[in-house]
Amino acid sequence: MSRRRARSDVLLGLTGKCADSTRVIASAGWCYRTTMEVAPGAFHLRGALDVDGQREIFARCRFLMDGPVAAYVPVVRGGGKMHVRMLCLGRHWNGKTYRYEPIRSDFDGQPAPPIPDEFRALARRLAESVGMTLDPDVCIMNYYDAEGRMGLHQDKDESERSLAAGLPVVSVSIGDTARFLFGGTKRRDAVQTISLTSGDAFVFGGPARLCYHGVSRILPGTAPPELGFDGRFNLTFRQYDLQSS
Repeated sequence: MSRRRARSDVLLGLTGKCADSTRVIASAGWCYRTTMEVAPGAFHLRGALDVDGQREIFARCRFLMDGPVAAYVPVVRGGGKMHVRMLCLGRHWNGKTYRYEPIRSDFDGQPAPPIPDEFRALARRLAESVGMTLDPDVCIMNYYDAEGRMGLHQDKDESERSLAAGLPVVSVSIGDTARFLFGGTKRRDAVQTISLTSGDAFVFGGPARLCYHGVSRILPGTAPPELGFDGRFNLTFRQYDLQSS
């Protein structure tokens, strides 16, 4: 798990703009950024979104998290509370059954809001930038405050066909830096600690699809001042089945 290979890649900002305007493909607004392959099938995409793109995602996240179908703190099986506020788009992940469903039967019975088209497009392009394909029908939005964290776990509640195909998880970070943990497919495997800063993306699929991962801590006050908020939004996109509905 210590192997890391850096390369120059072309990533798409949400707005089609790039803070470093010296290497932009004008027809599509693509920007060169650094991609680090931290394990086979796992890629850290540094600076995937410029500040304008981050602002757009933050504004949409804030609207959705406090909207008519608001985020909440899930209670998982066993009775423990998660250390994030969560809102699922497209399909709802039930923390008591560890299954996806159309409504939030573990909380208020409301339907999961749809995924915004621009979110879906961004996830597709990020996956494509590392040679993978994704047609996301799930987006789990988590808000971490200064005390937020996420224990080591596998994302394995998608369909058997999706997991067998190695369809990737695409993660986008906005706000404060997170200490991200990334291990192997067994809990006892060695774990890397990776700093995910605002605008970074992380993609893992193929042989890395069932790797354990988590967040050990948030570093308060590290968000870009242009965003004007504290904490971290994390969006993780998945495809429940081979053919997204």
